[in-house]
Amino acid sequence: MRETAEAPGTAAAAGSGAAETGAEPGEKLEEQQLEQQREREGNPASPEMNPGENKPPTAMKSVSRLPVPSTIRNKRMHSNENMPMMEKRLRISSPEPQQYRVPASIACTRPKPPAVSAVPKSYLTGRRSLAPVRTNSKAPAMVSSARQKPTQTTSAAAKTEASSTTSGTKKARAAWDLKGKVDDMRDQVSTYKSKLHSLAGENLHLRQTLEEIQGQLDVLKVENRELTTKCSSFNSELQVTQQKLTQMSEEAAALRMVVSSQEGQLSSNLSTIAELHDAKSHLVELADSREVQLKLAHNELIVKRELVQSLQANVALLQDVGASKDERLHCLEMERRRLHNIIQELKGNIRVFCRVRPLLKAEINCNMDHIQFPPQDDRSVILSKSEESHTGREKKEAHKYDFTFDRVFSPSSCQGEVFHEISLLVQSALDGYHVCIFAYGQTGSGKTYTMEGPDDVDYETMGMIPRAVRQIFQSADELRSKGWNYTFTANFLEIYNEAIRDLLVSKPEKNVEYDIKRVSPSSDELQVTNLRYVGVSSEEEVHKLLRTAKLNRSVAKTVLNDRSSRSHSVFQLRIEGRNETRDVKTSSILSLIDLAGSERLDKSLSKGERLRETQAINTSLSNLGLVITSLSNKDSHIPFRNSKLTYLLQNSLGGNSKVLMFVNVSPLDDNFSESVNSLRFASKVNECVIGTAQANRKLRDAA
Repeated sequence: MRETAEAPGTAAAAGSGAAETGAEPGEKLEEQQLEQQREREGNPASPEMNPGENKPPTAMKSVSRLPVPSTIRNKRMHSNENMPMMEKRLRISSPEPQQYRVPASIACTRPKPPAVSAVPKSYLTGRRSLAPVRTNSKAPAMVSSARQKPTQTTSAAAKTEASSTTSGTKKARAAWDLKGKVDDMRDQVSTYKSKLHSLAGENLHLRQTLEEIQGQLDVLKVENRELTTKCSSFNSELQVTQQKLTQMSEEAAALRMVVSSQEGQLSSNLSTIAELHDAKSHLVELADSREVQLKLAHNELIVKRELVQSLQANVALLQDVGASKDERLHCLEMERRRLHNIIQELKGNIRVFCRVRPLLKAEINCNMDHIQFPPQDDRSVILSKSEESHTGREKKEAHKYDFTFDRVFSPSSCQGEVFHEISLLVQSALDGYHVCIFAYGQTGSGKTYTMEGPDDVDYETMGMIPRAVRQIFQSADELRSKGWNYTFTANFLEIYNEAIRDLLVSKPEKNVEYDIKRVSPSSDELQVTNLRYVGVSSEEEVHKLLRTAKLNRSVAKTVLNDRSSRSHSVFQLRIEGRNETRDVKTSSILSLIDLAGSERLDKSLSKGERLRETQAINTSLSNLGLVITSLSNKDSHIPFRNSKLTYLLQNSLGGNSKVLMFVNVSPLDDNFSESVNSLRFASKVNECVIGTAQANRKLRDAA
């Protein structure tokens, strides 16, 4: 600004000199500097390339001092197409500093600041965050050398400015001295060229320095990234290590606690070991003493083993003898039964079995002292009772009533044991004999249980009727291999108030009468008219009929029995067999009868319908007693027609049949008199002679 004020002519000359260069100083400064650099490299001996001289070049031709335009042709501006390869690389590698337009007077009269200031701040100083990380000592030295070089160029520019200042202080030329003014302007142009030359060198030097710094910066950036990565990895490792350290600290604390507890246990174990040592010494002493005792016991054991072996030999011998004797005893018992059956058949007597039922759950507190079963005698039963005097002060001796039958079953006897005794009799039905088995006794004495079984029947509790059916069908299957073929026909009826009912019909028809009639005038066999006769071929079919009959039978609750049978039930199975190889035909009837129980009206307190049922039951049983008495006395007239029960059993009681009666007895002391009456009636039946039964066998030709 000061030079512009002192020498306005000089500023104008500088402006014309700038116009002769063909480019504005602010916009094309970089292209001029590169051009000058190429000219210096092409002509190193030129006086213009010496930055120390301020003289104009001597080789320049003298020109007219008149103000004529310069003959120097403006050079073509560089572009991306004609730019040299070196310059392109420099432009690409280093960003161009921001350029500012300045007035020509300022650009010509005042030197530029050092080239370092034109370099972006980030290229000189770098990132502050990396400063504490750099460990390379070469980078600061290089930066310091880069800082020293611009200082030298700055002093040269100051000298040039000083020379221009001294030239500006010359005396102003006259207005007419155009040639002098042109010379002055040439001097200024040469001065500016030298300045531009020096600035281009400085710029080139600064660019080189910038490239070096940029390379160092890239290296530092790479190192920074590596160090950052390492730092992050170190931080993660540090966190992991800290976690491990925390975990190990916790484990160490836990181990300390474990060690402390182990130390306590160790101390207790040491004390225990000491106690065990003491116990061991005591046990060693005890073992020594026991070893002596063991030796003595071993010697004694050897002696006793020899004795045991001799005793075992004797026991084995005795067992063999006992087994042979048991076998012989069993054979003798079977022989006795066979002979007894033969005797009974020869005598023609009705066989009688007595059975005493066990106590029920509600009667468990009652005693059975009045009933005795003699040991080693399964055919006798004794009833005893002590009677008081009329005044009640004295007690007479107990009266004993001894009864003997074909077999007596105590309360502990099971259904299978009872059926085993009648199995031979049931087998006779397949051989052609009429067989009749009936149960007699007072109400609640166990007749229905003996003949049919309980409501929830199973294999152990099945009565005589289902067991007899099973044996009949099993024996028939066995005899089929010997040429026998059997057909079976079943019927089931009841006699209720002297009327016959068909138990196999759930809904009987009205105005249907059931009468007992002979099959033919020449035959003694009886049949019931309008009765349902069902052909059966398996045990299951018979069981189905038994269940139907059980549902249809007349039962009622009385004072003496919760489920009292109010009728006589009669199950009959007609068996017809044929043997094709022998031309033999058999026919028989198996009758299984459950009689209604006798009752005393003073105990049963029956009224209405129950009273009529009781009277009908007692009347039919009385008629049965009269028939038995007449048979025992061998009367000429037997009153079979007095009741339908005796009329239906006519062929079984007085004909060609094998008969067995169960007399059932209650174990209660309150029923003592009824039990005695039942046993007396059974004794009469056992003495009754009905004649020897004959098998109903016929040859086919004779038939």
